[in-house]
Amino acid sequence: MQTTLRSIEFLTLSLWLGGDAFLSFVVAPGAFSILGNRDAAGMVVGYSLGRLHYAGIFLGLFFLIARLARTRDFGSFTSAAALCVVLMVLLTAASQFTVSNRMEALKKQMVSVQNTPENDPRRVEFNRLHHLSVRYEGAVLLLGLAGMFLLVRESVKP
Repeated sequence: MQTTLRSIEFLTLSLWLGGDAFLSFVVAPGAFSILGNRDAAGMVVGYSLGRLHYAGIFLGLFFLIARLARTRDFGSFTSAAALCVVLMVLLTAASQFTVSNRMEALKKQMVSVQNTPENDPRRVEFNRLHHLSVRYEGAVLLLGLAGMFLLVRESVKP
């Protein structure tokens, strides 16, 4: 059972990390280069990001449940690998339920982000939130890489 639970920890973190990397390095750049229309590309990326956020939150919680089941100790959440996952969940939830929601509301007000002047206050705020979203996703990606490294390191200790 220990091996199964440990495998679930690796699997959940791997799936989340892989999904995040795929969205960041394949889906987003591809949508903007192929579709040509920034509004349409933004819709594809926004849709994908929302699904990734929910999947990430689920996978992160599943990771923590597997860890708790394996160790039978809430203290295991203070390990470096688990703390990375906890931070990933918190950043992802913050991004989804605050930043993304605010960006969606602004997009509805503007109708077209692409056609809204750069100096329009809604566009200025949208761009600020977009940069914040990118920073959150970058932090989640880096925490995922660190978490994976730390998880591997945990498993090779005697």
